[in-house]
Amino acid sequence: MPLYQYKAIDASGKFISGSLDAGNVNDLELRLEKMDMDLVTFKQKEHGRDLFGRNKIGRRDLINFSFYLEQLTRAGVPILEGLADLRDGEENPTFRDVITGLIEAIEGGNSFSQALALYPKIFDEVFISLVKVGERSGRMSTVLVDITETLKWQDELISKARKIMMYPAVIGVLVLSVVMFMMIFVVPDIMGAIVALGGEIPLETRALMATSDFLVNFWYVVLAAPFVIYFVITYFYRTSSKARFKLDGVALKLPIIGHVNEKIKISRFTRYFSLMFASGITVLDAISLSKAVVSNSTLEDGIERAWQQISEGSSISEAFKNIGIFPPLVIRMLRVGESSGQMDKSLNNVSYFFDRDINDSIDKLGPTMQTAMMATIGTIVLWLALSVLGPIYDTISTIDF
Repeated sequence: MPLYQYKAIDASGKFISGSLDAGNVNDLELRLEKMDMDLVTFKQKEHGRDLFGRNKIGRRDLINFSFYLEQLTRAGVPILEGLADLRDGEENPTFRDVITGLIEAIEGGNSFSQALALYPKIFDEVFISLVKVGERSGRMSTVLVDITETLKWQDELISKARKIMMYPAVIGVLVLSVVMFMMIFVVPDIMGAIVALGGEIPLETRALMATSDFLVNFWYVVLAAPFVIYFVITYFYRTSSKARFKLDGVALKLPIIGHVNEKIKISRFTRYFSLMFASGITVLDAISLSKAVVSNSTLEDGIERAWQQISEGSSISEAFKNIGIFPPLVIRMLRVGESSGQMDKSLNNVSYFFDRDINDSIDKLGPTMQTAMMATIGTIVLWLALSVLGPIYDTISTIDF
């Protein structure tokens, strides 16, 4: 379906520019009429015209979207009117087109969550599931507040993680570049001179020679391997449920970051489980809806098994204890919530503890990464020194002066 860039005028006489998918010009006019706008000018626009991320819909756009929509719904403005106000004030043309599509979908009979589901690349399962919770509980403004706070929290974590990873990443690339240059252009000449000395070549030097020979002959394989591995893993993750399950399990067991990742997902689950439970949704429905927010098939499978045990009569704490995924703190707080009748408060305490622990872990990640990087660089330098200087020293020590 062609994409048209249009300029239209609304009922108040205000000019509005944007872009919209339509079968033809007549279809474009009909779509605009449904939004109380009259077409003035138009031109067909090529899909994918914006390059290098221009007009890309980012997390900041979603934060503003959920924040302003929450303010409008809290003031009693209907969703459709709120979306129309957001569309008129949206500066990002791509996101303005998306909001226009949401309005059309809702006017066509879809719920807000169903309309969001039409744009899975923009609104993920967590976003859609929470909006669905708001629709079922009648607490849309509360859910939108939580979505906004969660998006802000994620944005802060990602910004902090990027700052922490920037220094090790830059240093790592520089060190790797220098090492590859030496292995390809410098080490072969040095190794040739060492072999010419005629002495015994130690193991570390033979390993250096083998590494250098491999990089000289297959340097393109080394450069292409990370990209190939990334695309292969991504392909199987998207197309195979078994591969996704295994990879999600591995992601939770990775050194340092795996533990933090697990806490983030469990914190998210307990926060939204608490929100739904406090909204009056039954435990089984709350667990079923909360399952999607963890975005990890291994954890989802465990939550599904817990759901099955609870539906068969087990207590909530015993069911989650039996699946063996959640840490003791979560089980303990679930048990406290059952005994006190304040499950939502107990789960909120878990979320608070994990959020604080996650921030502390990320703060400690920087020094840990820098220490690991320095240790790696030191090991490489020591290996090069021993491999080159060792045979030379052995040869010199056998010479009689």
